[in-house]
Amino acid sequence: MAQVLLRHHLAAAGVDASVSSAGLHAGGRPATAHGVEAMAARGLDLSGHRSRQLGRDLIAPADLIIGMAREHVREVAVIDSGALDRTFTLKELVRLGEAAGPRAADEPLAAWLGRIRRGRERQALLGIGHDPAYDVEDPVGRGREDYEATAHELDVLVARLVELALKGSQP
Repeated sequence: MAQVLLRHHLAAAGVDASVSSAGLHAGGRPATAHGVEAMAARGLDLSGHRSRQLGRDLIAPADLIIGMAREHVREVAVIDSGALDRTFTLKELVRLGEAAGPRAADEPLAAWLGRIRRGRERQALLGIGHDPAYDVEDPVGRGREDYEATAHELDVLVARLVELALKGSQP
């Protein structure tokens, strides 16, 4: 859901960027029916989505890696410790971006990420279990209402991220 929402918000802002998603489990799985329905209600098509497993081949070329939860950020760091400086949870990225201020039109993405990292508390990424300050609740295995709630949260966060980091500039 985050992938299709990010693509939507980037396109609406006129930003040309490559967006892909990956997770911690084996790939090839379709999006859940509730996920497809939640996105369709927003006019977005998730029906052709197939999961991919996170790996070095996806991490290495990425300018920015956004996890939905701390466990995703930690997995990126295990696979490629050098990628941690450009890997954040979505909530963390938005919160730090709002504290540091939006990216200037001529500011490279890497420079903005460097600027927002100054407020980062890396030890907070080590916690176990759900932390609402960092993690988006995963609705898998739950009902449609949970998917709608997560879709709404993602939509708001992604829109804020695009405003802060990407609108009016190119990645």
